[in-house]
Amino acid sequence: MRRPLPGTLAQRSLGVAAGLLLDRALGEPPDRWHPVAGFGTVMGRLERRVHADARTPGVGYALAGAGMGALAGLLLHRATGGRPVPAVAVAVQVASAGRMLRRTATAIGHRLEDDDLEGARARLPWLVGRDPSALDASGVAAAVVESLAENTVDAVVAPAFWGLVAGAPGALVHRAVNTMDAMVGHRSPRYARFGTAAARADDVLAWVPARLFAGLVAVLAGPQHAGHVLRTVCRDAPAHPSPNAGVAEAAVAGALGVRLGGPLRYGERLEHRPTLGQGPRPGPADIARARLLVDRAELLVVAACVALWCLARRTRRT
Repeated sequence: MRRPLPGTLAQRSLGVAAGLLLDRALGEPPDRWHPVAGFGTVMGRLERRVHADARTPGVGYALAGAGMGALAGLLLHRATGGRPVPAVAVAVQVASAGRMLRRTATAIGHRLEDDDLEGARARLPWLVGRDPSALDASGVAAAVVESLAENTVDAVVAPAFWGLVAGAPGALVHRAVNTMDAMVGHRSPRYARFGTAAARADDVLAWVPARLFAGLVAVLAGPQHAGHVLRTVCRDAPAHPSPNAGVAEAAVAGALGVRLGGPLRYGERLEHRPTLGQGPRPGPADIARARLLVDRAELLVVAACVALWCLARRTRRT
């Protein structure tokens, strides 16, 4: 009897672990060959055709993009002969970007350590959308630490979670929604209404992964500091405008003992973000500490998936 599309939990967990390890080993393909870049091109063309200053066209746009992600997952499952492990592995590898995130953060940190503030500012837009021109070294370091926290949820934990829950279609639907949120989900005059559906869908899909990430950070902080991490999240995250970014950033701030947040500039728009964590503002050394923390969080996800695979196989044999 043929198994249902996503496969068993053991198969999906092994596929997720393999996909994250593939990303660690291979990283991102060139943009010209990257499926996510191709998806972004298609959705950019669709947005230009259907855009209107209203929410209803944005709902259609978001549904079309999510449908493309689901279809890609189904086709991938079929292309791998209906075997969930390789299908999930490829989907999670495509949907993940942990290696690129950490390498970019490290490159910016090295520029700050070399007192090359202009070089660090020039590289920062690879990670964040804020205007770096007026940031000092501490501001750049804070932006990198915040990006490591938020994007580890989006580019590591969420693809793993949805791959585990719903196989290849789940991982690729999340990646599609997250890409659309990056394209149209920000609060600009053009996308204030049109991008609402994509932004809300991304919030929903990242809600559980963000809190799983906070739990991973608490575990990695150790028994003496885990409570402090969780208290920081409970105290500071609710004031953040994002229901998920605040959780991830507050957890990392608590683990590192630094203070994140504050005023941010996106082009001509100034946002006053709440303070997350207590302590000094981050410096270049804190980028390396944050990078190590999120790297260990990814490895913990891999280990948990392998353990789940072993447990599921053992349970099935007994």
